Amino acid sequence: MDLLQLRYFRAVARFEHISRAAEELHVAQPSVSRTIARLEAELGTELFDRQGRRIRLNQYGALFLRHVERALSELDDARRAVADARERGLGRVTVTAETLLTLARALGSFRATHPAADVRLYQSNAVEMERRLRAREVDFCVASQPLTGAGLECVELAREEVLLAVPYGHRLAGRRSVRVAELAHESFVVSRPGNWPRALLDRLFAAEGLTPRISCEADEPGASGELIGAGLGIGLVPAISRQEGIRAPVTWVRIDAPDCHRVLTLVWHRDAHLSEAARAFRTFITSTPFMTHRFPPARQAQP
Repeated sequence: MDLLQLRYFRAVARFEHISRAAEELHVAQPSVSRTIARLEAELGTELFDRQGRRIRLNQYGALFLRHVERALSELDDARRAVADARERGLGRVTVTAETLLTLARALGSFRATHPAADVRLYQSNAVEMERRLRAREVDFCVASQPLTGAGLECVELAREEVLLAVPYGHRLAGRRSVRVAELAHESFVVSRPGNWPRALLDRLFAAEGLTPRISCEADEPGASGELIGAGLGIGLVPAISRQEGIRAPVTWVRIDAPDCHRVLTLVWHRDAHLSEAARAFRTFITSTPFMTHRFPPARQAQP
């Protein structure tokens, strides 16, 4: 039994699909199949139930996976600990967020305060965030949706209102507030499923028994303002975009619905090794106001 077998097994167990695991590992499918077969032969039992071309992790596989996850995580932490000890300065901190604009100011302040820290920033949706934390690929996630995986800990950073952005000349441009039911026939600019604006939009409409009409899906939530200003639809935009002076030609309308807000949390894995830089980042981000939590009444921008 070697590390290659364990890593292949973890990937197959995660996807329960040989081809998808092979793509994740960047190896040929037959190599993955042979490695899993050798591993099962060494253990003396099958780890997957096979039905035609479909496979499912069985009770023995689930038991083995728990130990494999722990062993590989320990090895990854050991490698990072050695790297941190070798590197100069505070070491490295890796952070991922759904939209990078959310972290721009906070990370800039951290870098100014801790210039010796090596900061790496990535973009991920909620599903990818949980995977990256489990795989120890990142130290922290700044999430706009709940992450509930085993072993994860979190602290709330900020809670902000989410507003409706509409282009100049739109029928709602002069309104102070609007009910969700009034938006049933509007077209929305929104991010793809898995990102927080789409999750919030779906939740608001589902509460009214409605389904939103989507005119444009974007990978980057921060691009919504420009797309809305171009007249491609209306959309949900966090209040920080208004405060930061978004340059798109849009006006702002409050949504008359409960819980129309975004909650930002810092999430990490309790058992993961954290470098000195990562520990400093957690202290900094949780002790410094992340953003203004309360917002003045929305003022309508003028064309």
